[in-house]
Amino acid sequence: MRTTTLGTHGPRVGVIGLGAMGMSFAYDMATPRDEATSVSVIRQALDLGMTLIDTADVYGPYTNEELVGRALADRREHAVIATKVGMEAIDPTGGPGGSPLVKPNGRPEHVRAAIDASLRRLGTDHVDLYQLHRVDPEVPIEETWGALAEAVTAGKARHLGLSEVGVEQIQRAQAVHPVTTVQSEFSLWTRDVQAEVLPYCTQHGIALLSYSPLGRGFLAGRFASFDELPEKDQRRRLPRFQQDNLQANLDIANGVRAVADRVGATPAQVALAWLVAQGPHVVPIPGTKTPKYLTDNAGAADVRLSRGDLAELDAVPAPVGGRY
Repeated sequence: MRTTTLGTHGPRVGVIGLGAMGMSFAYDMATPRDEATSVSVIRQALDLGMTLIDTADVYGPYTNEELVGRALADRREHAVIATKVGMEAIDPTGGPGGSPLVKPNGRPEHVRAAIDASLRRLGTDHVDLYQLHRVDPEVPIEETWGALAEAVTAGKARHLGLSEVGVEQIQRAQAVHPVTTVQSEFSLWTRDVQAEVLPYCTQHGIALLSYSPLGRGFLAGRFASFDELPEKDQRRRLPRFQQDNLQANLDIANGVRAVADRVGATPAQVALAWLVAQGPHVVPIPGTKTPKYLTDNAGAADVRLSRGDLAELDAVPAPVGGRY
């Protein structure tokens, strides 16, 4: 797979990474998890060149890091491990639909304890990228970011990243310690970061990690009806997946499919290739727990979109319904 770097000074990774969250958390929770398959998918991702593996302490909660650690036990040197801190599970089943109830926790003492716990679960002495999952509105970002910077000084983390932030927050963090990455939802149906965050990152040599790059499966053409969503799946609570909105949003999926049919690729590959084309340091991290979809996603690195293709995709309509 083609490679890039995480920003100007970050590690080299495949142009497409892997998000591990769905292996333990959030999607299709009525179906039992197959840990052996998930471990196999993570290992296969490395073989395909998808070297950036993204997780978080709160996924599971806490079990996703353990899964990633087991998968990478004898392959640590081949992976770029990215995890997150700053969200705390206060009730494992108290959220909507029995999901974990979480809240931000950016207190420095929480960060200091969390990095050690993450390293234990991951089975490693350092993470390559340590990210602030969400900014805690009750703690100045400078204090939280300073605690993350301590992890770098101690050799427990190599680089630091932010998630779901605006330019002003990036600037405040940069004044304390360099920002290597910003992770945000970014896809053909969530393009908010194009207004300010992506241009700022491009100008300052910061990588943009795109989570939910396939619109939570929608851009891949996997759902045409609300009833097709699995039970106990968080997408059933999201406005864009409600039946009326979903039908209106099919125009977006159809636009992606039209380009895919013309270039001889799958819709998922086209949606990911559009993201890769947004800049040299834009790295989508699609999540999957299925070998078939993993191979499909990796193939996006070989899809070359023309200027006309990109313009056609840029013109697909905005989605109906909010993100959350």
